[in-house]
Parts: sequence; C-alpha cells; structure tokens
Amino acid sequence: MQRKNLGLLLFIIILLQSGIVSAQNVRTYSNEFLSLGVGARALGMGNAQTAVVNDVTAGYWNPAGLNGVESTQFSAMHAEWFAGISKYDYLGIAIPIADNSRTIGISALRFGIDDIPNTLALVNDDGSINYDNVSAFSSADYGFLFSYAQELGPIRLGANAKLIHRRAGSFARAWGIGLDLGAQYAISEDLTLGVTLRDFPVSYNSWAYNFTAEEKEILQLNDNIIPINTVELTASRLIVGGAYNWQISDKIGLLSALDFDFTFDGKRNTLIKSNFTSIAPRLGLEFNYDQFIYLRAGFNNMQQFTNDTDGSNVFSIQPNLGLGIRIKELSIDYAFTGLNRVGDSLYSNIISLRFDLKSKNNY
Repeated sequence: MQRKNLGLLLFIIILLQSGIVSAQNVRTYSNEFLSLGVGARALGMGNAQTAVVNDVTAGYWNPAGLNGVESTQFSAMHAEWFAGISKYDYLGIAIPIADNSRTIGISALRFGIDDIPNTLALVNDDGSINYDNVSAFSSADYGFLFSYAQELGPIRLGANAKLIHRRAGSFARAWGIGLDLGAQYAISEDLTLGVTLRDFPVSYNSWAYNFTAEEKEILQLNDNIIPINTVELTASRLIVGGAYNWQISDKIGLLSALDFDFTFDGKRNTLIKSNFTSIAPRLGLEFNYDQFIYLRAGFNNMQQFTNDTDGSNVFSIQPNLGLGIRIKELSIDYAFTGLNRVGDSLYSNIISLRFDLKSKNNY
C-alpha cells in the first residue's frame, strides 16, 4: 500500500509541476551551478545518489539521507576547471539531534571565476588606450542549504531551505530562495528507493543591475543591451532512484544505484527528451573491501551531439571513476570526472574529505 501511495504522490507532483511551469516564465538551466554535485564519492558514481546517500553530503543530494548520520560530520571539497580559471568549493556539516531521531545540516557552495578584466574604460575619450584603466572583478554564485531530516520507520523524510546569491562584480547581483524536498524508503536491508524534488514549486532569483551612466553609454556604443531588473524563476526537477547492496562475502560488497533526473524547464539534450520533460539517467557502482577501500564507477550525461567532421549524430556518455579510503574518523575520496558535459574531454581530478567526530560505518 505504501508503494502505491508513493507512486500516486509522484504522479500528482508531476501534474502540479507541469501546471506551474506552463503558467510561469522559467529559464532553462537557471541556477545550474547547484547541479554540479558535491563529494568525490558521488561524482565518481556518476551522481547517482538519491537512494544511496546517507552522510553529510545528503544535504545537497537528498536531505532525507541525513537520517543516516549518527554523529556530527564535516565535509569539504575543492575543484577547478578550465586550467584553474573556474573554482568550485563546498563545505558541509550535519548534526544529529533529539537522540539521533532527527538531523540538521548546513551546506555552502561557491562556483566562481575571479580576476576577470574589466575593459569598459580601456579606451579614453580621445581614442587612446590606457591599460591603467583596466580593473578586475569576480563573477560568483553562492548557495546555502539549511537542512532538516526525520525518520519515520522505514521512511526517511527531509527538506532544504535554500538561499542563493549571485553576483558579477559591481554590475549585477541577485538574491534568491528555494525549497527542496526528499524521501528515502527502505524496502529491505539491501533495497532502497529515493526521491528528491528540487526547487519546489519554483525558486526565485531577483536580479538588480547597477551600471553608471558612463558604463551604459559605452555598452550602447558597442550595441550591447542594457539589462533591467528582473525576476528569474527556476523550475522544479524531480529525481527518482533506487539502490541495491550486494553483499558478496563478509568483507566484499557491491553497491549499485540508478537515478532518473526529470527536468521541466524546456527540452534539454538528454537521453529522453520532450517539450514536457527531459529525462537523464545516471548509473553508479561502488565496490568495497571491508568498508575500508572503495572503487567506484559511474555513467551519466547520456546525449547526442553533432560530429564536427561529417555532421552525423553521435551518441555520447560520460564515464566517471573514483577511489575512496577510510581511516578511522577520516574518509578521503577521489574522483576523475567531467563538468557535466560531453564531447569536450573536460575532466578534472577532485578530492573531498569527510570527518566524523565518532568513528562508525556510514557507507
């Protein structure tokens, strides 16, 4: 009966979301920096985490998974792309309360590009070039997630309140809010289902632009459009998944996970796409020996793109690899993963750390 109710709830959510999206002016790929993922464990498994995650990073992937945290946990990650031009940082903390029956958490993310040259004042009024007028600014996106989770028998529930801040130097700033919901259902000791509903019903970003009269004049002379203050809406995305743990022997285990990411902000280049929804599957595997050493693999970003050589359509898939080791309270995870893109061989080496105030088995 519980499975039927869960399926009915998902169906109602999809219908409700379709009505909201059709009635609002949402922007495709809005707040996409919040979809990059956190934790080298998850990235090595192709981001298939909805039913798997049970540590501090659940505040990002599925807040319901925070119920698996039995002692205070900290996590940190740093990543760089484009030869270090763009930087991505994550910090998280999870704290069990009320005799471990509930958990609260805070996650902070930043994705930014620093030291961008501002050349608006490069040319003087007389047409001469003055490099002393070139300054630098940063373009950065910040996300803060405040999480709460509670366990009700075999069902884990969780929610995030999101605060979003985006800025491009002194030219543009945005503040936004959003809500995430999550659940996990343990069918058995080995099989778990999970669902995450992000940005429900929509997330709001209020943009404000601040250009001086001189800067506006320069932009207009170069045929640039002067932006106006506006509200940007981020449509919901629904992620459903399942995980199964194969206990091969007393010391050897294999965890498999499969997620389906539904987006409702327009047709995306995903494996399954339509004007109503686009669906991106994600597959992850994790082999462990004695819960000490972990080998991981994942596949995501399945899509088609045009071959520049002959113009043919090519199917592509992003493979990911990972390695993890746990030494008492410290877990060190490594991932060789891409920036959610295919066809450009843009991969990076990512390391994340997790520290438990009390040693325990979390994986």
